[in-house]
Amino acid sequence: MDVLVLGGGYAGLTVTRKLERRLPASATLTLVDDTGSHLVQHELHRAVREPDYVDDISVPLEEILDRATLREAEVTDVDRDARTVSLADGDTLDYDYCVVAFGAETAYYGIPGVEEHATPLKRLEHAATIRREFEAVVDQLGHDDPVTDADRAGTVVVGGAGLSGVQVAGELAAMARERDVADSVEIVLLEQELTVAPGFPEQFQRATRELLDEQGVDVRTGTTVTAADDARITTEGGTIDYDQFVWTGGIRGNEAMGGDRPEVRGDLRLDERTFALGDAVRIVDADGEPVPASASAAVRASATAARNVVAAATADGGFVDLQQWHWESPGWLISVGDDAVAQLGPTVVTGGTGNALKSAVGVTYLAEHGSLRRALGVLRKEMDDIEEFAELLERL
Repeated sequence: MDVLVLGGGYAGLTVTRKLERRLPASATLTLVDDTGSHLVQHELHRAVREPDYVDDISVPLEEILDRATLREAEVTDVDRDARTVSLADGDTLDYDYCVVAFGAETAYYGIPGVEEHATPLKRLEHAATIRREFEAVVDQLGHDDPVTDADRAGTVVVGGAGLSGVQVAGELAAMARERDVADSVEIVLLEQELTVAPGFPEQFQRATRELLDEQGVDVRTGTTVTAADDARITTEGGTIDYDQFVWTGGIRGNEAMGGDRPEVRGDLRLDERTFALGDAVRIVDADGEPVPASASAAVRASATAARNVVAAATADGGFVDLQQWHWESPGWLISVGDDAVAQLGPTVVTGGTGNALKSAVGVTYLAEHGSLRRALGVLRKEMDDIEEFAELLERL
């Protein structure tokens, strides 16, 4: 029996680890990933400001896997009828059961000029590009030249105020302060919806907006981007001249799935032999509730996905007892520069406590799926006040 897992992100890695323990010894398990490394995506924005984070948040998959075989290759097509997976190098893999966990790509919605002129934030090279472009904006200010502040002003636009957009805007605002150019570089955050972090609880949205305002980010909600060129962004309300353009405005499916994010229900099954989870699909859970595209949801769905693959693979043609997944949010976390917002139940906290909670989540994830060394590296960089962190742990 051949089992494939496609994608080594949160969903793919976590379900692979569970299948390693639960599949019969006779089954072969292969994880296919185009980079060969697991990226801790929820910390990627940190690498924009602190390149050293790259060493902590990019974990070679071979260091993590036990019995699974890693195939480093790009998947170009999944033929569910033939149960084959085509790879960019020309090879084809057959499967008896497959888990689709590609994650998602950046969506540009066909807006003219956006894909050509904006930088997304999905990979390590994107973070490096955003940093390099921001430094170019700072360099062009020409502080030694006898010009006015208005002449020196630079504008950095971030399109999309979901979690990624808020976090990269916060990092850029912090970089501007660190380089003493906060008065000369304007960070503009655009959002089509009427609030930042749309789709999240109102208290969480409000606290996030307050931190953005405090850190000098020019937040413009209710603003729809309609076009862009190499110097100007057009919105329904007018134009914005820019020096740097970052786009985090939405997600779409992987090209191997035709760019689609097909819907799966609570059993996480695309068909009898193909399961899917994470951002690669749109999940409607067993209660009929749409599940947000998030790392937390991807990790939490993995137990049900692994259980159902094993149940289907060991049914011997008989009745397959598939588990239904019920999504329950454990809370929400977001970084805004050196600050953070954390919501647990109805309680929203910011400041040191918010940072401590976000760091605790990152350390726990890395210690389980990466290494203790990487986990401690993230903790050391994020937690200046260890006493506050210890005090928080005592209260939890």
